[in-house]
Parts: sequence; structure tokens; C-alpha cells
Amino acid sequence: MNKRVYGVLGISSIMANWNADFSGFPKTTSDGMTYGSDKALKYPMKKMWDNEGKPVIYIKSMRLENGKKGEVSLIPRSLKERYEQVFGVEDLKKCKDSQAILKNLFQAVDIKNFGATFAEAGNNISITGAVQFGQGFNKYDGTDPQEQPILSPFRDATKATEDTGEAKNSTLGTKIVSNEAHYFYPFVINPLAYKEFVKMEVTEGYTEEDYQNFKQTSLVAATAYSTNAKAGCENEFALFVETEEDLYLPNLSEYINFTKGEPKNTITLTCGSFLNDVASRIRSVEVYYNPYTTTIEADLKNARFYNIITQKEV
Repeated sequence: MNKRVYGVLGISSIMANWNADFSGFPKTTSDGMTYGSDKALKYPMKKMWDNEGKPVIYIKSMRLENGKKGEVSLIPRSLKERYEQVFGVEDLKKCKDSQAILKNLFQAVDIKNFGATFAEAGNNISITGAVQFGQGFNKYDGTDPQEQPILSPFRDATKATEDTGEAKNSTLGTKIVSNEAHYFYPFVINPLAYKEFVKMEVTEGYTEEDYQNFKQTSLVAATAYSTNAKAGCENEFALFVETEEDLYLPNLSEYINFTKGEPKNTITLTCGSFLNDVASRIRSVEVYYNPYTTTIEADLKNARFYNIITQKEV
């Protein structure tokens, strides 16, 4: 691929928890700004690729292990075990060919996009991904965490009463969500990241096919990934700016504003102030959004606008 791509992916979270910290509350910076880590966005994409049958290495998978006393435990696979499972390798320790290992790693769709650190069985391989995400900051100033008590249908047998020696009440749990949040993740795709690996003949490099695969997955992965905490999280916005290889642009999410409105919200793009000045070096600008809930305000030359749900031009 002989171009760079700069963009932003927008995720809405309505009565959901897009990315929690260890306390269970939505992640915040030290000064109280709500944000989502890049891992929170990558995981639904990797899960979608895995469900499609594409090779994915850096995702949690489980196996059963027989214990010494006949016990059977459910445990996560190690990185070595995951590699062996995906590529049908009997024992990674017996493989002394680093070139063959690199070729396999570049076959994994998550590594081809996001890179990897692979330190297993005597190999110490670092791959800087062609696709790099920044942190996704919430642009809605009305975000408020909500803590919901949940009643379990079961009693806690470990909490016994003095009279009967048994617990009489059902247990309580807690679900924590945000009333509403709108996260915007900047990203850049640099195909030259794999230049050295192309010379080693372990990969053909980051291709147009790789980019289109990333693009299509990034537009729907958050919506498709519906766990209990993520139900209510959806892809609501995407910006893709394809440029010449030697054009370097700043973080585009800094030029996006979100305004809550009735009946529709407004996403304002102010990056046109400098993108229009380098229009001759920009190959295309595409904006995806949900026209049923959102309006776009942007002064962008030759930009094309699409419905993010139907992916048809509007």
C-alpha cells in the first residue's frame, strides 16, 4: 500500500460501560476526563476476526487441564500454546527457524494490523504495528457514572445465620454504567512500518487488502460486540483520510467536537481548516456517521459522507 491513512473512530455508550478500570467504573484521567484505552477498541475487532475464522493470536482462549488428583481445571492458554493452536505447531520449542515463525506471525490478522511482542521459546521478536491507535477521549461533558444494585437468584452459602447455619438471603451485585458517553479514537496507518520485514521476505507488507479488512471491521466491531457491559456501545462515527506517503498530519480527534442536541446530536469537524490547505496531497476523505441520531458539521473539500449502518452514501 503506497499511502498513509489518518482517521478517527467514534464509539457511543448509552447506559453501558465501554471501558472500566479495576474499580468497575469507566476509566478516567487524574483530572476526571473519561476515556477508553486502545485495548478496549482493539478487542472487539480481534473478537470479530476470531469469530470469522481468521487467525488471531493475542486474544484470550481457554483449555482444560487435567490435575494430579484427577481434577480438571479450565485455564487460559499461554502465548506459546495459542501460537501452537492457531498454526498447528506441535511444539514451538522445537522450531529453530525464526524466519518461519515470523512468517506465521504475519499471517495473524491482529499482528498484521497492531503488531506484537513475541518472547517465547527462545525467540525475542518485536513488531511495531502498521495501525496505531491513540486513547479515545469522551467528548460529551454530561457523562455521569451510574451504579445499579443487582439481586442474584441464589443465596450465598458461605454466609450462614446463627440459627440455622444457612444463608437465607440472595446475594447482591453491582453493575456500573455511564448514562452517556461519546469516545473518539485517533489512528494512523503507516505501511512503511513493515519495510524491514519485507526485505527479510517474511511478509508482503501492509496491503490494500489489509487496509480494507481493517476498515470494514472498524466500522462495525463495537456494535457487533454485545456483552452485558457493552450492550449499548455502538460505532457512531468514522473518519478516513487517505494521503500521500510523505504527508504527516496531527491527531485528528483533537479537531472534533460533540454537542448534545434534540432531536439529533452534532459532531463538528474543524480539521478542514488545514486539510483543505493540503487538498492536493489528499487522495480521499470519507466520513461515516449515524444520520438517524447525528448531524455532521464539516467544511471539507471533496469529502464523501456515508451512513455508518447501511454504508451507503448520503
